[in-house]
Amino acid sequence: MNNDREQEEDIVGSAQVSSSSSRKERKRKSRCWLSFTRLDVGVDGEQRAVCNKCGVDYKCDPLTGTTSMLRHHDICYTSGNVASPRSATRSSKFHPEKFTELLIEAIIKHDLPFSFVEYEGIRAVFDYVCPSLKLPCRNTVKAHVSKLYESEKSKVQNMLSCARGRICLTSDLWSSQTTDGYLTLTAHFLDTEWKLHKRILSFSYMPPPHNGSALAEKINSLICEWEIDKNLFSITLDNASANDSFVEKLRTQLNFRGLLLLNGKFFHVRCCAHILNLIVQDGLKAIDDSVVKVRDCLKYIKGSMARKHRFIECIAQVGMGGSKRALRQDLPTRWNSTYIMLDSAIHYRRALINFALIDSDFKCCPSPDEWDRIQTISKFLGYFYEVTCLFSGTKYPTSNLFFPKVFVIQHNIQLAMRHRDDFMRRMGDEMNLKFVKYWSDYGLILGIAIVLDPRYKLDFIQWAYKKLYGEESEEFKKFKDTLVSLFDVYMERWSNPDDTLRSESCSQTEDEENILQDFDASYKNRSSSSMKTELDKYLDDERLDRRMELDVLSWWRMEQFRYPILSRLASDVLTIPVSIVASESAFSIAGRVLDQYRSSLLPETVQALLCTRDWLFGKKDEDQVDADELTENVLDLTMDRQSQTS
Repeated sequence: MNNDREQEEDIVGSAQVSSSSSRKERKRKSRCWLSFTRLDVGVDGEQRAVCNKCGVDYKCDPLTGTTSMLRHHDICYTSGNVASPRSATRSSKFHPEKFTELLIEAIIKHDLPFSFVEYEGIRAVFDYVCPSLKLPCRNTVKAHVSKLYESEKSKVQNMLSCARGRICLTSDLWSSQTTDGYLTLTAHFLDTEWKLHKRILSFSYMPPPHNGSALAEKINSLICEWEIDKNLFSITLDNASANDSFVEKLRTQLNFRGLLLLNGKFFHVRCCAHILNLIVQDGLKAIDDSVVKVRDCLKYIKGSMARKHRFIECIAQVGMGGSKRALRQDLPTRWNSTYIMLDSAIHYRRALINFALIDSDFKCCPSPDEWDRIQTISKFLGYFYEVTCLFSGTKYPTSNLFFPKVFVIQHNIQLAMRHRDDFMRRMGDEMNLKFVKYWSDYGLILGIAIVLDPRYKLDFIQWAYKKLYGEESEEFKKFKDTLVSLFDVYMERWSNPDDTLRSESCSQTEDEENILQDFDASYKNRSSSSMKTELDKYLDDERLDRRMELDVLSWWRMEQFRYPILSRLASDVLTIPVSIVASESAFSIAGRVLDQYRSSLLPETVQALLCTRDWLFGKKDEDQVDADELTENVLDLTMDRQSQTS
């Protein structure tokens, strides 16, 4: 009996050993086994594995699985300097071409000098990382930049050739620290997906004289070089004195070749941000005493570290200790920074009044009446500031924003002219003179842009012209005739897109077409009177809610099959940039002056660097100029701490 039981136990034990050995022989495929070692079964009967790097052990029996081990593997081998064993399964081959490409792109992206690769410290770092690595010399880097520029230029040319509609331009003059002149030319266009693009085409050397004839010749050569002369719609420029004669000469040259619509009637667009700047600067010529007091307050607080700390205590005492907002001091030559200063001072108004109570030397704090005036001035300037930022965008259409915003600007100026405060009346009078000089006619093409916004259409133009010029004015009739004339040009161009194919058809088709022309002639009047154009249908359709958020390009993309011809007009008009400010910020927010490094380079190299950076990386958040770059934060204690530690 006992012998039989012993035999059964031997059989079961041998079966367990055989099954366990079969499990051990199974190949472990999980990547966690690259960093874990399997341990013997413990006294508790559980199977465990230990991490080769940190020694942590995990259960790894069939019921538990390897999920925990995989999670630990990913965390453990992505921290520190230890390479993951998984990398052994990848190709460890180093590609010198890829390394050089990344290095060149870093130099372009971060505006590094070519000599960066020859810095002793940089070479020491790379020598430590990879002793066999050889950095290129500055001349090699320069050659690679030129090669990359030519490669990216061909891609931009392909984009321009595939643009959905016509191309709009912006242009501006720059100078280097050595007083060399440069001309920038930027293209704005839509792709086939109705996405708005901005690409810098040229940043080329522009020797004197910078008169109208020289500028026209230079721009004409550039647009011919890029082969976009047959596809232009408008050019947006600032109010430099030479630009009027320059545009007139360029328009004449393009019209001689029959390249502009309606003989270039809408070709020249003035930079709205520059006009706004001129209007506000004239209004602030005689700055109010209350604004001067705010400026003196911030100068006093900034005068010493003790005053800064005392003012921060005042902020906490009035219950604003949790505020993270900066207190900005302006640059008197930049009106937008003056608005930022006043707006921040109003935010800390109670703290400033409290500071005046505890500091007997702080005597420049405005009175209650002056604070009320400051609030009025700030509110008035705030609208101009918001509109300037809105006009300066490039990632969204701006031409449809122009008419309603400028109309409200005129309304605000007229209210200021009737204000009870003497300073506000003087400011309104000065602004109105400049407004009448530049915007008395509002610009026909930018009025057409608001018609192509389905939230406004022609109703807004009719309402605005009624406010400005009265009922049934000649100005409104002129505008409507211009709109119809421009649409007729597009009708003629796009109503028969198959003309070329039709001309190549067989003679039988031509004979049939000739016979049926008699029908067209006989019933021409009846058919034309009973049919509405796309423009008529669009204007008759119900307007969308004016207050709704709308991507106007996306709307036209969806409606392009319903309005195939009118959508062509919309794609061109809505591409017009009403400002050149964003084009300026692509190079330097501080001013239109090249820095010392770029000024030392050849013009061809400067162009290759700036254009390639724009084509590869663009500029993040270029639609908005950061307040930190316009103003100084009075509450910033960083410099004070640095001076203390030094």
